[in-house]
Amino acid sequence: MAEPLKKLSQDIVRIDQWLPQDHLPWVIAGPCSAESAEQMLATGRGLVKCPHVKVFRAGIWKPRTRPNSFEGVGEAGLEWLAQVKAETGLPTATEVANTEHVELCLRHGVDILWVGARTTVSPFAVQEIAEAVKGVDIPVLVKNPINPELGLWVGAIERLYAVGVRKLAAIHRGFSTYVEMQFRNDPKWQVPIELKRLLPELPLICDPSHISGNRQFVEPVSQMALDIGIRGLMIESHIEPDRALSDAKQQVTPETLCLMLDRLRVRDAPITDRDVKQKIGRLRAQISLIDAKLIQDLAERMKWVEDIGRLKQQHNIPVLQLDRWENLLEDHLAKAGQLGLDTEFVKALFELIHAQSIKRQL
Repeated sequence: MAEPLKKLSQDIVRIDQWLPQDHLPWVIAGPCSAESAEQMLATGRGLVKCPHVKVFRAGIWKPRTRPNSFEGVGEAGLEWLAQVKAETGLPTATEVANTEHVELCLRHGVDILWVGARTTVSPFAVQEIAEAVKGVDIPVLVKNPINPELGLWVGAIERLYAVGVRKLAAIHRGFSTYVEMQFRNDPKWQVPIELKRLLPELPLICDPSHISGNRQFVEPVSQMALDIGIRGLMIESHIEPDRALSDAKQQVTPETLCLMLDRLRVRDAPITDRDVKQKIGRLRAQISLIDAKLIQDLAERMKWVEDIGRLKQQHNIPVLQLDRWENLLEDHLAKAGQLGLDTEFVKALFELIHAQSIKRQL
């Protein structure tokens, strides 16, 4: 780990020092958008009954793709957040996108701020927010950018750290994609895993609502997050989800959420059984042998690629042979399917190999 990131990771205040951890998973929950005082209070009353829920969240300003959509109620919603906190005792959280949002949240006593995915992509916007919270002792959560660029995610965290914010956490909410898939946003779990490798002390939270885009997938995505070691979840909950003014399909009622959280399994048992430890060790050794062979095979493959590249140059043949590539990929995917492999994974793998092969021939 680079020295600046190592120091950043070490300086982060442990999340259990500013947020209770007596139930796992711990959850930040509430409606996608604040719509009325009645809606907020009714949802809060339902959520406070669930011991897993530690923070009440609601969107006050909604960054929508196109105008003339519901863009939030604005400052009035902050007063409703304060009412929920006063009645339930739950700390409150909302998204901020500029200096004005931060100042209004601080004025109304919001406990936790988060930077949304559309804001994380803009270093200018993140820097503006960072300057607005400078000198303020408030936790700030940073959602991943909408595109899978780890540097933007890390950069946003660094900007907040640079102005003195030490109560930091990251929220994984998936990445936008043009490809039709089961979920609304591609989880690309390797990205938050790499973030955790770079910043091991940074608390990581998963937002299964935005990954799934559909309430029927919120539970399985939550379980996936727990299975890779994420212990915090941000889940959208509405007293009447089907009547919600934004993201109705992905919200669940407080009652549904409480039942779902009780079904989730947190796998945190250490490997202590000697027999199990030995079996895992043997399996890992076999995987390491296969990994070494994969690297050796890739190196040999690239040697043949370079030979082909030299022949193409000598005979003035274009590097990219699109028809052959498409036929080759089709064959690979058919074989992968026959062997029970995930074809999307195999496709992504061979696209990377093909891109490197083209590069080697240029």
